[in-house]
Amino acid sequence: MDFLQTLNAFLAHLKLAKGASPHTLRAYQLDLQAFTQFVAQTEGDLRAVSKRLIRRYLAHLHEQKASTRTVLRRLSSLRSFYRYAIREKWIAENPLEEIESPKKEKRLPVSISYLQVELLLAQPDLSSYLGLRDRVIMELFYSSGLRLSELVGLNRTDFDQKNLILTVFGKGKKVRQAPITQTAAKWLVNYLAHPERNLKTKEHAPELDATAVFLNKLGRRLSARSVDRNFAAYLKASGLSEKITPHTIRHTIATHWLEQGMDLKTIQLLLGHTSLATTTIYTHVSPKLKREVYDKSHPRAN
Repeated sequence: MDFLQTLNAFLAHLKLAKGASPHTLRAYQLDLQAFTQFVAQTEGDLRAVSKRLIRRYLAHLHEQKASTRTVLRRLSSLRSFYRYAIREKWIAENPLEEIESPKKEKRLPVSISYLQVELLLAQPDLSSYLGLRDRVIMELFYSSGLRLSELVGLNRTDFDQKNLILTVFGKGKKVRQAPITQTAAKWLVNYLAHPERNLKTKEHAPELDATAVFLNKLGRRLSARSVDRNFAAYLKASGLSEKITPHTIRHTIATHWLEQGMDLKTIQLLLGHTSLATTTIYTHVSPKLKREVYDKSHPRAN
């Protein structure tokens, strides 16, 4: 079996045995293709990959100024692939065995103020059907701290209008119940009942897309890329920093929850974090929270 066949078998294994999503499969494929291109330009023999070559590849990534996050992801993909190749007896030794991973960069999440959130929310044109849809999307981001992939994956049956709850399928296909505000629920109900939305669904959408909450202008399920593109346009119109993304809104509501007195354990559950340590990082973000803790703690603060 040549490398390409092994790669395809590995991707099929991830899809069938591990239940990997299309997004995950695409990421693995891109990572492994980048490595094969490097090998082709150097050794040329993918069966003879050595620890020395892996280290040369890591040096190559460093020269290309790849971020630590990218390097860690590439290494993770290679480790998974070579474990599979060993198991299938395609190779005898794993070249990744003694390769150490670089330490992950600890970046503090970026958040914005409530006034900036309001400015973003005011950008969509509510006189249009698509403008209404985009306002609902923004409301849900801020209401419940949804990830982008979670938002575009929502189906109509995931919305419990009576109890104001969304059933959300997060990372690793973990399911959680995400409360939404009454304000966000009203926007969502209005959007779902919009005549143009339902007309598009009946005319154009296949059965699977008809179950989706958010649809594009053709009546198909809205993609994450489209949401990103629309968000960038609204961001530019608002005059706010170009570094703000939909994920920034997730960080923002987490920070605002903390500032309003919500405990970390509850925030962890609402955001779907596996570890409380991930949630704890928000305690380092808020200048307001730091000031409050300082004033409460310092003997001469008052």
